[in-house]
Amino acid sequence: MVTAPALAYNTRMPTQASDDSDPLAWRPRKAPSLVELEVLAGEVLARLPQKFRDLCDGLVIRVDDFPTDEVLDDMGVDSEFGLLGLFHGVGLPFRSESAPLQMPNMIWLYRRPILDYWAEHDETLGKIVTHVLLHEIGHHFGFSDEDIAAIEADVA
Repeated sequence: MVTAPALAYNTRMPTQASDDSDPLAWRPRKAPSLVELEVLAGEVLARLPQKFRDLCDGLVIRVDDFPTDEVLDDMGVDSEFGLLGLFHGVGLPFRSESAPLQMPNMIWLYRRPILDYWAEHDETLGKIVTHVLLHEIGHHFGFSDEDIAAIEADVA
């Protein structure tokens, strides 16, 4: 089910002021909050086929404005705007039932870099969040960045 807030984020950002009949129409618009972006991510997850949702049971999705400095350093990313999302945990194929207590797998979506990307590209916010979330879910399933890029190329 897609709710009204999700529909609002599935419209393209105007690329020029002339896209609107009123050049000041942007004034009441605001970027989604952390909570609103988390709700949008939850709606994306809810639209996945049941077999994939079942494999995401226990997966935690969080939204923060930016990655931490520690994450940026660990990933070798120079700019706080250079990372849209992050999977943290052990991919499903690499988990062991005999391993000691494991923390849940987590996906972080970074609001400000996502909004910056949205402002710079002709894609809907919903499509961008979907892409980032699916990429990170791919890591949850055990796929590498190269695996995910190959899958994306096959379906493009």
